[in-house]
Amino acid sequence: MPFLDTEKALAQSRKFGVKPIPALRPLGWLARGWRDIWRCPGASLAHGMTMAIAGAVIVLLARHHFWLLVGAFSGFLLVAPILATGLYVISRDLELGRSPNLHTVLHTWWPRDGRLVVFGVLLAFAGTGWVMTSASLITGFSGHAIREPIDFIRHVVLNEETPLFEAWLALGALLAAPVFASTLVAVPLLLDRDIGVLGAVFTSWRVVMEYPAPVALWAAIIMLLTLLGMASFMVGLVLVVPLLGHASWHAYRDLVSVHD
Repeated sequence: MPFLDTEKALAQSRKFGVKPIPALRPLGWLARGWRDIWRCPGASLAHGMTMAIAGAVIVLLARHHFWLLVGAFSGFLLVAPILATGLYVISRDLELGRSPNLHTVLHTWWPRDGRLVVFGVLLAFAGTGWVMTSASLITGFSGHAIREPIDFIRHVVLNEETPLFEAWLALGALLAAPVFASTLVAVPLLLDRDIGVLGAVFTSWRVVMEYPAPVALWAAIIMLLTLLGMASFMVGLVLVVPLLGHASWHAYRDLVSVHD
């Protein structure tokens, strides 16, 4: 299968270098992401509004099944890199001196690039797998119905009979860490260059292995801002989603270079 051609993927990945960055560079990505929002506010905020509405719909559908809600929102972090595709394109166009708009975002979502479709399907499988795993773990081992946030805190977080919460966190981290490492620069790289999905993933892993400290800081920033956006009844996602999406493009540009 072409997708699993490891030798070809490694050869493609070697065409790209990893740039050195200081540990606090992620703060600069946020600053540039914030600037991009206001250089193209309509399309950027529309993207965030869409994600906020989607989050609100999930809450309405699963509001009496908090065990499902927890898995769904943590799974959101796994598929977010592909959901931000339109924002990467906006930042790329701004960088090139173009004038992107809402049409730019809508055009990007037309599934004409098979590589992005494949990568999106893989992330969807990962997110769905985590939602199912999370739900099974919580409902199977809590011993109580988990319908409200207080139920989750009482019977999962503060469960003294079993290390349920610790196991839930460990399983989440076990899945989230490799997914984050695989997607750090992969989607922007696929948009920007002619490289296969596996080659983009290998490049992303090389970035993580070379600069674990700033990458860890970036992961913490993403988690914190996403949690704040969700905790504000999804309203904060209107700004958080475009901020992180645009900043992720600048992360890619700062981290990956092309070998001549």
